[in-house]
Amino acid sequence: MIEYEKDATPLDYDELQGLLLTHISTRGELDFWEAENIKEAMTWGSKLKKRNSLDPKFICDVHKKMFSNVWSWAGKFRKTDKNIGVPPRLIEVELQTLCDDANAWIEFNTYPPDEFAARFHHKLVFIHPFSNGNGRHSRYMADLILEKIFNVDIFSWGQGTNLAKSGKTRQKYIEALKAADDHDYALLFEFVRS
Repeated sequence: MIEYEKDATPLDYDELQGLLLTHISTRGELDFWEAENIKEAMTWGSKLKKRNSLDPKFICDVHKKMFSNVWSWAGKFRKTDKNIGVPPRLIEVELQTLCDDANAWIEFNTYPPDEFAARFHHKLVFIHPFSNGNGRHSRYMADLILEKIFNVDIFSWGQGTNLAKSGKTRQKYIEALKAADDHDYALLFEFVRS
């Protein structure tokens, strides 16, 4: 049985059946193998060329690269309601809207790079398109945006602390996201560079 951190998105029975590594029996083992998969995705991401736009396929491809060695549903939209996120039937529309907005932000130079990436991150994690890994995925998407679109340094995200684990840094991160849900981005803008 996998135990979840406070405010984490639990998986349902069918989603747990998508675990490809059947030898995993503890949360620590799962964390290890997901981290290994994410390292591979980051190597892949480091080789990507500069991007001038964002689209749902790329977002799904990044999630798949991050989790496909561990989960059969990696890169596929969730089919169940969670403790966070839009209803599953709205994921595709909301994700397309986010990408359309982001491409307009690029075209019209709406936000400076940090604000752009932080807002994109917040909206992506708010949509919560996947069964799990949404926080890690949306943070990596923000970093890819900074690197591949704006050619600036990636966020520090609480100075490299593992935000999947309970603690003061995760608490600050969750508080910043909840404030952004109410259209107050100040804490999030501060946190991403802390």
